[in-house]
Amino acid sequence: MPLLHFHIYEGRNEEQIKKLLDTAHEAMLEAFQVPRGDRYQIVTEHKPSHMILEDTGLGIPRTKDMVLLQVFSRPRGDGGFALFYRLLTERLEAECGIKSSDVMISVVENKDAHWSFGLGRAQFLTGELPLRK
Repeated sequence: MPLLHFHIYEGRNEEQIKKLLDTAHEAMLEAFQVPRGDRYQIVTEHKPSHMILEDTGLGIPRTKDMVLLQVFSRPRGDGGFALFYRLLTERLEAECGIKSSDVMISVVENKDAHWSFGLGRAQFLTGELPLRK
């Protein structure tokens, strides 16, 4: 159920974007044990002059393949996120040719009351969706 928002530079074709999303979904399924149908992904493409992602002084090289991933999620514990970071970067390199140095991830945690999947209801609070960790 995490919402994944990918920020990428313009230039990837539809097949590359699909592979990126599919690969990220598989890593999320394994790391967070969410149902396969919990898939919420957005891609925003940017001109190089509209997205500047430096290395925070860590000496991490960046290329045109850079991906910034914003993850919006209920709390999942540090271990789950650490596993997701590792699985995602390993798989993006193996499946998509995106180096781990070109993947930056930021997580925004929120509460059950902060999610409505439609119909004007907070389904975690109404019991329509089970409270999974």
